[in-house]
Amino acid sequence: MWKFWRPAVLGLSIAALAAGGAAAQDNPGWCKSKWGPDDERGAANMITPESVLAATKLVKTGKTYPLGVETNAKTPAFAPRTWATIVLQPGQAGGVTLGATKTSYNDDIYMGWVGTGSQIDGLGHLGIDNVYYNCFKSADFVAANGLKKLGIEKIPPIVARGIVLDMTAVAGEKPVKEGTAFNKKEIDAALQRQGIELRKGDVVLFYTGWLDLVGKDDARYNKAEPGLGKEGAEYLASKEVLAVGADTWGLEVLPFEPGVGVFEVHQILLAKNGMHILENMNTAALVADQAWEFMFVESHGRITGGVQAIINPVAIR
Repeated sequence: MWKFWRPAVLGLSIAALAAGGAAAQDNPGWCKSKWGPDDERGAANMITPESVLAATKLVKTGKTYPLGVETNAKTPAFAPRTWATIVLQPGQAGGVTLGATKTSYNDDIYMGWVGTGSQIDGLGHLGIDNVYYNCFKSADFVAANGLKKLGIEKIPPIVARGIVLDMTAVAGEKPVKEGTAFNKKEIDAALQRQGIELRKGDVVLFYTGWLDLVGKDDARYNKAEPGLGKEGAEYLASKEVLAVGADTWGLEVLPFEPGVGVFEVHQILLAKNGMHILENMNTAALVADQAWEFMFVESHGRITGGVQAIINPVAIR
């Protein structure tokens, strides 16, 4: 199995890894949710019956686009994550037979890390100096048998307006070069080129062409990526975006921008604003059809206390 080793991350110091720690200690107010001290849904609170009905009005043709990639032993995974599927016939050799009609059956067992392939990051995935979204401290809710707060079972079905931004057109290359950051200037350029606007409650997906490298140049794919920059993350948060994703394994730009902490974009989105992150989103078909806006639908298994979930969202045009 090939894995993401992320050498750009490993070369950074422990001090850089804790870049957000001072903020957590010096300004505890950053983590408070505007939806109250018990909130565990974050930006998903913006999903309402009215917003869902508005999203359905984007459907014009009924064409559907699966946004997930297949999950198997070769699926991209952050080291040391691995994945294996085992199919069993109870009783093994020859299986078992049930009843007069001789019914036979198979069962399957999945062994591996859930943060593999196309995934949604729950709000319990990443914090700042052991403080997570809504000021929940890791010592109070993180347990080996599941999170006691911010589990992925708390994420409601996401039905919203989705938009895809073709960053290959903005950058003038495909795939977009690793280390290319998408900040306000680049985001606005894509919006203007495509003739669309950001709206409160949107799911924003970046297309970079990075998934095209899988199986062709795995070493390059694993090493770094283009992605969302710090200013871009703050910009999307100011626009009250619901969730952000990309066709890359980590969403944010790597190597990190000068002066930006390790996975600080994750900190801004997850810990500070309760905005979920969607990774390895296969948006190539959307871009090919210039389907810039669509109804986005995502619902995952409600595993109690889970940190992440493997997903296959659907874009409906």
